[in-house]
Amino acid sequence: MKVITANEAGALIQDHATIFLGGLAMAGLAEEVLKGIENQFLETGHPRLVSTWACGAIGNANDAGMKHFAHQGLIKRVVAGHFGQTGKEMMRMVADNEVEAYNFPQGSLSHLTRQTANRSPGLLTQVGLGTFVDPRQEGGKMNPCTTEDLVRLVEFEGEEWLFYPPPRIDVGIIRGTVADENGNIALDKEGVLLEQLSIAQAVKRWGGIVICQVERVVKAGSLHPKSVKVPGFLVDYVVVAQPENHMQSIATHYNPAFSGEVKVPLGSIEPMALDERKVIARRAALELHPGKQTNLGIGVPAGVPAVAAEEGVAHLLSLSVESGVNGGIPAQLGDFGMAYNPESMIEQSFQFDFYDGGGLDATFLGLAQTDSHGNVNVSKFNGRPVGCGGFINITRSTPKVVFCGTFTAGGLKVKVGDGKLVIEQEGKMSKFIEQVEQVTFNGHDAALRQQNVLFVTERAVFHLTADGLELTEIAPGVDLERDVLAHMAFKPIIRDLKTMDPGIFSEQWGGLARAIQH
Repeated sequence: MKVITANEAGALIQDHATIFLGGLAMAGLAEEVLKGIENQFLETGHPRLVSTWACGAIGNANDAGMKHFAHQGLIKRVVAGHFGQTGKEMMRMVADNEVEAYNFPQGSLSHLTRQTANRSPGLLTQVGLGTFVDPRQEGGKMNPCTTEDLVRLVEFEGEEWLFYPPPRIDVGIIRGTVADENGNIALDKEGVLLEQLSIAQAVKRWGGIVICQVERVVKAGSLHPKSVKVPGFLVDYVVVAQPENHMQSIATHYNPAFSGEVKVPLGSIEPMALDERKVIARRAALELHPGKQTNLGIGVPAGVPAVAAEEGVAHLLSLSVESGVNGGIPAQLGDFGMAYNPESMIEQSFQFDFYDGGGLDATFLGLAQTDSHGNVNVSKFNGRPVGCGGFINITRSTPKVVFCGTFTAGGLKVKVGDGKLVIEQEGKMSKFIEQVEQVTFNGHDAALRQQNVLFVTERAVFHLTADGLELTEIAPGVDLERDVLAHMAFKPIIRDLKTMDPGIFSEQWGGLARAIQH
């Protein structure tokens, strides 16, 4: 193992190299190394036409991560589980057809690192069938210039499967907290483990190089062998980062409650303001069941554990995040992927083993677009690539799926209080449309497999049936025709319409414990 600078690391990358990046947003991301690659390109014009692979989104949507690759001539292809944090420059390049772009399920990409490492022919999975990842739809291609097929539909023992051949990887760029002089890597202060080890092993399968960013280097033999997550024989180069380039998450430089080094009182977590997000989180929380294995997605669903903590029932729940964090209270917004007081952390690929294997009882995920068939789109809007993340893995095998989001988007303003909801300004865009732009969740397939699927908004609740979406609840204070049906491109089934609990529209609620333990 050799200690080098970020710019020296950039000089190691050859033209046309394929690079696998560890990280999820800013968590586990070797930001300083990526800056070094950009610096090298701006100074010398090399490396040129590289391809990047990543299991999740890479960056903070502003000045970090994939922004450093967003230069004409530097990037040829980007393959990722999510694009939402890659920044406007990279999103524009994808939307303007300037770079080849693929979006595959985050869990499938995570599993592919292991399959690559162990010299498997590739990954065989049913995750993604019937969605835009399916080659019969789009094959995960995000724009017209993306033409090569990286996923194939195959038949095995009478069933349909998706097959991903392993990518040939030249460089792995990963991150840890500490390296010793022999290159052994510990991740003690990281809030997630992700697939840093599998990436390093996959690179070595092809004889490539592994570059690891750390906070510091310590004497050989200083690390407890159980704390070493990437053995030194897998690591070729180490870059010691500046603190500002080693963020624990997008929003937090370092919080020991995320890395499990301390426990914080749950009462110290600031309650959500009473707005439409809290209303949705409260109504969604009524679908919780004590002791059931539950996943929480990014965005509005991340408010569910905050509501549970405020209502004093967090100790009854078994919550997890796709990043591999289990227990505790999952964090929101820029800290998504972390949890306060986690009980365990496992590598992301093993978390998806559990998810894909049907280990979850319920999941709470975001809602961007849906249609009368219950198809959901969270991955592409007006040609703009957002990506699916772990959404497709999670919805495929979980028996109860609760989609959470506002009823309309773009300027929605509401007043919440006194047990009712008042729409002060309607959003410009309807979410309940004639046909979704991209199928991230196949409602017809879910109905055939008899999944229990709900759509929870601040003003209405829908349930997926074999005949389409049924409107089952409406908020107190809203008008059915004016505030709900007038903003839908299709007419839902209406049979037994109930009023949502007025308590969730009040400053103080106190009804969750009674409801979920009933």
